[in-house]
Amino acid sequence: MQLLSRLGLTLALAVAAVPLAKAETDAPAFSFPNIDGGTLNTADWRGKPVLVVNTASMCGYTPQYTELQALSDQYEGRAIVLAVPSDDFNQEYATDAEVKEFCELNYSLTLPMATIQHVAEGDVHPLYAWVRDQHGFVPGWNFNKVLLGPDGKFVQAWGSNTKPTSGAITKVMDTLVNG
Repeated sequence: MQLLSRLGLTLALAVAAVPLAKAETDAPAFSFPNIDGGTLNTADWRGKPVLVVNTASMCGYTPQYTELQALSDQYEGRAIVLAVPSDDFNQEYATDAEVKEFCELNYSLTLPMATIQHVAEGDVHPLYAWVRDQHGFVPGWNFNKVLLGPDGKFVQAWGSNTKPTSGAITKVMDTLVNG
C-alpha cells in the first residue's frame, strides 16, 4: 500500500511539473512601439539573433551608436540590432521626435529603434522585466546589451563598457548566425 501511495504521489508530481517545464522552454515574444510608427515584434525576427540595446542620446557611451549601426550592417539579413532609447538614467531627450532627429543627424541610423522605454526602473518594458525576473539582469546604465537567440531565448548580456563590435559579442553572434 505504501508503494502504491508513493507511486501515486510521484505520478501526481510528474504531471504537475509538465506545465512548468513547458513554460521554461517557451521563449516569450515582445513588441515595442517603433519610433518610425507601427510596432516592432521580436516574433517577426524568430530564426535570427536579436541584440537589444538600451540607448541614450546624451551619454558618454552614445558614440556606440556608430558601432551598433556597423554591427547591424555586418549582420544584415542574419541578425537584428534593436535600439531602445531610455531616460531611466536621465540622459535621453524628452520626446521620440528629438531622439529620432538626433540619431538621424549624428549617426545616420537605419537599424530598428523603439520609442523611449523604461528599462531599469518604473514601469519597465516587458522584455526588460522578463530579463530581470528570469535571468537576473538589469541594465545598470545606458548601452547595456541583451542578446536573444534565434529561438527568442536569452543568451547573454553585457554592460556599457563592452563595445557592440567587440569580440565578446561578435563571437557569440557568429556562432548563432552560423549555427
